[in-house]
Amino acid sequence: MSELDDLRERAAAGDRDAVDELIELAGERGDLDELRRLADGGSNDAADQLIETATELGALDELRRLAGQGNRTAAEQLAELTEE
Repeated sequence: MSELDDLRERAAAGDRDAVDELIELAGERGDLDELRRLADGGSNDAADQLIETATELGALDELRRLAGQGNRTAAEQLAELTEE
């Protein structure tokens, strides 16, 4: 089992430290899929990191998806990116 698999398993079991580590690693890797999975699982920290990473990568579709779900921060970031 890889370190990531172990972290995912621990996170699924409710280990907040594992969730935090997954968020940090996913942010460093620019892994929108991992961040989306964690955010969809209810992690506000993952949602914040997802918005930050999507903004850095210029992932407008991801920001649109989040904004469409009512995320104000994503909507604001999208507005800023599309103004430029």
